[in-house]
Amino acid sequence: MIDKETIMEPGDLQKIYQNLRQEADKVLVGLEEPFEMLVVALFIGGHVLLEGVPGTAKTLMAKTLAHLIQAQFTRIQFTPDLMPSDILGTSVFDMNAGQFYLKKGPIFSQILLADEINRAPAKTQSALLEAMEERQINLEGEAYPLEPPFMVIATQNPIEYEGTYPLPEAQLDRFLFKVLVPYSPLPVEVEVLRRFHQGFDPHRLAEAGLRALLPASAVVAAREVINQVIVEDGILEYIARLAETSRRSPDLVLGASTRAATGVLLASKSYAALQGRNYVVPDDVKMVTPAVFRHRLLLKPEAEIEGLDADAIVQRLFAQVEVPR
Repeated sequence: MIDKETIMEPGDLQKIYQNLRQEADKVLVGLEEPFEMLVVALFIGGHVLLEGVPGTAKTLMAKTLAHLIQAQFTRIQFTPDLMPSDILGTSVFDMNAGQFYLKKGPIFSQILLADEINRAPAKTQSALLEAMEERQINLEGEAYPLEPPFMVIATQNPIEYEGTYPLPEAQLDRFLFKVLVPYSPLPVEVEVLRRFHQGFDPHRLAEAGLRALLPASAVVAAREVINQVIVEDGILEYIARLAETSRRSPDLVLGASTRAATGVLLASKSYAALQGRNYVVPDDVKMVTPAVFRHRLLLKPEAEIEGLDADAIVQRLFAQVEVPR
C-alpha cells in the first residue's frame, strides 16, 4: 500500500505507475498503452472515451483501475430509454420528515463507467456535462459536489450504429482522451484463453490476486506534483502551433480547440511525470496528442474518401510543425 505522504516528486509517480502496471498485469493482458492513458488521465482529472468492439476488456480496464486505487466504482448501461434522473438522482418526499431529500443516482461515484454511452439520447448524454466539467451536479437549484477523484470512463462501439446517438461535439470535448482498444494480437489472445482455462473470473478481481495499491486521496496529491512539472516556452509554442495548424488544414472542417491544446499540455506533464521526469520533452507531446485530438477533429468528406482518419491527420501535423530543440 502506498500512502498519500509518499507522493513527493515525479520520480515517485514513476514508481507508483510501475507498481500499478505490474499489479494490473495480473488481470489485463496486452493493454499496456490504453491502461497507461487511463492513468495519465486519472492523475490530471481527465475523462476518457474508450472505443472498441465488444469483448476487448474495456470494462475490465475500468474496474481494474478503480480496484487499484480503492475508488468507488459504478457502471451505468446506457440504453435508449435511460433518463437523466436515472443518472443524477431525483428528489423524493419523506412523509415522516415532511420534506424532500435527494435520492442520489449512480453518478455519485469516484470512477463512473458509462457503458455504450452512444446508445442513450442526447438529453441523457448531456446529463453528464456539468458533472464532467464542474465535478458537481445541480438539482432543483442546489449544488452537490462529487467525491474526488471523479472520473468518467465511457465506452462506445465503433462498428454498430443502429440504435445509437452520435455524441454531440460539446460532449466529446469534455473527454480528455479518446483511446482506441483494438483486437489483441494472436499471442496475447492465447494468453487470455490460458488464463480463462485456469479459472480466471473477470467479475472477481480480488480472487485473481489483484491488490489495492493507492488510496484515492493520493491521486489528488499526485495532481499537485504534476502541476510542478516544468514546461519551457518552446514546448508551449509547439503545442499551440499543432492546434493552430490543424485549424488551417485543408483536410479538416474543424480543427483542435484551445481546450484541446490545454489537454495536450496537461497530459504531456502527466506523461512526463510517469516517466520519472520533472520536465516535458517533445516526445511527451507526440505521445499524447493523438488521443487528445482524434475525437475533436472533423474531417472533410473528400479526406475520408481519400482514406484518411484523424490519426493520419495528426501525423501530417507532426510533419508540418517544427519540433523545438
